[in-house]
Amino acid sequence: MQPYDAHVGAGTFHPATVLRCLGTKPWSVAYVQPSRRPGDSRYGMHPNRMQHYYQFQVILKPSPDNIQELYLKSLECLGIDLKIHDIRFVEDDWESPTLGAAGLGWEVWCNGMEVSQFTYMQQIGGIECRPVAGEITYGLERLALYIQGVDAVRELDWSGQVGEKALKYGEVDFEAEGQFSKYNLELADSEMLLRHFKDSEDQCERLIKANLPMPAYDECLKASHAFNQLNALGVISVTERASYVLRVRHLARICCTKWLEMNK
Repeated sequence: MQPYDAHVGAGTFHPATVLRCLGTKPWSVAYVQPSRRPGDSRYGMHPNRMQHYYQFQVILKPSPDNIQELYLKSLECLGIDLKIHDIRFVEDDWESPTLGAAGLGWEVWCNGMEVSQFTYMQQIGGIECRPVAGEITYGLERLALYIQGVDAVRELDWSGQVGEKALKYGEVDFEAEGQFSKYNLELADSEMLLRHFKDSEDQCERLIKANLPMPAYDECLKASHAFNQLNALGVISVTERASYVLRVRHLARICCTKWLEMNK
């Protein structure tokens, strides 16, 4: 499947995961998802953390019994030698407060760095997932570090060429990292973002009343991203943050509830 064309913080937020993990119908999907996390802005200076990065998302519903084995085989297919690299499953039950989603899971570490998240998805939008779906999220840049044997994302070979045609990841993407980091942390207009949040919140609820859960969920994602930007700016207090999380979670819940009602 293609990526979702909205600002999302992870592949999990794609409606192909959020909505399709609900209900009893089997569902399997895989896609790359560009992801934005304003709070991870580092001006392009961090070796493996960025405000814009790529995930590869896999959903298997119902979750197969051998999903962990399938994951390890996928690493081998990518060129990661399990005899050389130290692969560990570190217990880390996953939760997304804004989505009202949670599941039993593990971080997958390669030589001490998280490269994947492995989750048995049990709840989305406050609704139990029956059957439970298996979710595997691959951090593409971090995996590429091990595949190519380099220490920083900016040094990754982008073009597969040599000489004048050679391109590194940093030459392609890191000017944007610097500029968006400055915007996210210094220059974003908080008053505008507050208006955007309220507008998207109102639109989402209006669209749910019109029985349009998919465009409503689009507005939920806009509200979620506005909240993430406000949080990155540091302009909302701890108490306000909790309130915004609950408001976004409410939007996610009504979208999921309406979609499930219409797709039984």
